[in-house]
Amino acid sequence: MTTVRLPLFPLNSVLFPGLVLPLNVFEERYRAMMRALLKTPEDAPRRFAVVAIRDGHEVAPSAPGMPDPTAQPERGPAAGFGPDPVRAFHGVGCVADAATVRERADGTFEVLATGTARVRLLSVDSSGPFLTAELQELPEEPGDEAGALAQGVLRSFRQYQKRLAGARERSLSTGAELPDEPSVVSYLVAAAMVLDTPTKQRLLQAPDTSSRLRDELKLLRSESAIIRSLPSLPAPDLTRGPTSFN
Repeated sequence: MTTVRLPLFPLNSVLFPGLVLPLNVFEERYRAMMRALLKTPEDAPRRFAVVAIRDGHEVAPSAPGMPDPTAQPERGPAAGFGPDPVRAFHGVGCVADAATVRERADGTFEVLATGTARVRLLSVDSSGPFLTAELQELPEEPGDEAGALAQGVLRSFRQYQKRLAGARERSLSTGAELPDEPSVVSYLVAAAMVLDTPTKQRLLQAPDTSSRLRDELKLLRSESAIIRSLPSLPAPDLTRGPTSFN
């Protein structure tokens, strides 16, 4: 079993391999993480792990509030995640490679990272200035009939895009070429669909590419049917999530 220890960045969203993750980093625990990453040698990757939060807060409370206005805000790397942080997170995450880590004049950071590989969360260490985790690397197995399934998912995804654009009364750009490598297709579609975090997490931790594609095919058909019956929908971007504020 190959394991690795990396800084841990919990988010209220799921990161998939190959997808871009923009971050606006302002909490001290994550600023400390970025300062540590900047010390990485230039020829080495600046890696950290992203996990979706199951139970907790992406940004720790910084002032007393509801329901108890006298309660003191939590401090430290595990603030907002309870006494046993590992229980607050989903068990499978994604390694992120930070291509850009830019410190602003006020000490906050602008970060642009890309998901690279899935990992299983084994343990969390909160003894330092930021969370670190022991992680097990998860190989991406193709499964059965991945190529044929990917083509079916791509056809359904194009139809889903058209219906989603129509429900939002907006035009759909068709100039972008979609990939045909099955695992890349599975991750792109998982990231691009308008789904809740538990569903995206289920897709991330699928046992193999074929299983993920089969699940996506069912979801695409179901979501397309729902969209067809709705007069309008809000309009987030189809292929890129919003910047996460941390």
